Amino acid sequence: MEQALNWSRRELWMRKLVYPGHTLPTAAAPALVAAGLALHDRVFHALPFAAALFAGWLIQLGGVLVDNYVNLVESPEDREHPELVWGLKNGLLTLRSLGGAIGACFALALLAGLYLLEVAGPGVVLIGGLSVAAAVAYSAGPFPIGRRGFADPLFFVFFGVVSVAGTYYVQAQALPLAAFALGVPVGALTTNILIIDDIRDREFDAVKGKHTVAVRFGMQWSRREFLGLLALAFLSPLGLWLGLGFGAWILLPLASLPLAARAARKVLTLERHADLVPVTPEAGRLLLVYSTLLALGVALPG
Repeated sequence: MEQALNWSRRELWMRKLVYPGHTLPTAAAPALVAAGLALHDRVFHALPFAAALFAGWLIQLGGVLVDNYVNLVESPEDREHPELVWGLKNGLLTLRSLGGAIGACFALALLAGLYLLEVAGPGVVLIGGLSVAAAVAYSAGPFPIGRRGFADPLFFVFFGVVSVAGTYYVQAQALPLAAFALGVPVGALTTNILIIDDIRDREFDAVKGKHTVAVRFGMQWSRREFLGLLALAFLSPLGLWLGLGFGAWILLPLASLPLAARAARKVLTLERHADLVPVTPEAGRLLLVYSTLLALGVALPG
């Protein structure tokens, strides 16, 4: 365990709960791609874009906090997160404060949603409601999806396809095919972050009775899934160029291939939990770089 005894309350929250290296890229990536398409279609509006980005990050952060809350309730001596257990025992963290943070995340997301409802109409309610339900259902409720091995399609759909389409919708009040197609590579790379986490945590998850894909089908299955989604992400620009009429700028994300190759090499060769911990933020950076290049490729005139 890191020297958690020297951490402040702020360090504990930022490093083990808010986890900006994970939550910010996964929230920003779909918003940036949607903004690129909105600029391409000349329907970009800054305030709805910012509100959707803010709400999307809060929903994802709320889901992360729910997952940690459930872990601490069900496993008070959680070996996977010893720093959080230490924080509980030393008063830097309480279940009440964690529950309050969850409520604050979803309440602030609701406020942003009320603004988006005003500017974009009732379709926002469906998108936002389903996104909140997906974030919570990952680890809580009568059928916690992440604990049953069904989280991968959830991440792909909601944190990729739905997030891109939803952020575009609040600006344009329309849902063209391109808004869904552009969410595919974002969903693929976002799901790969989850796959890394599942490979990394497989031994802890097995002890807790979590039947993630890596636990149910093994590490090699998850590695093959990672490579398949990586291939999907890097073949997508070619399909968008040939199939949807975007200009050659749409191929810009291919410049992030060296980052992808480095991450893939680590996923295929590393096995220990401690060795894989830094790979998650590395995959987050890949997602952010790829999505920024994809947004530019969409926005630039052909």
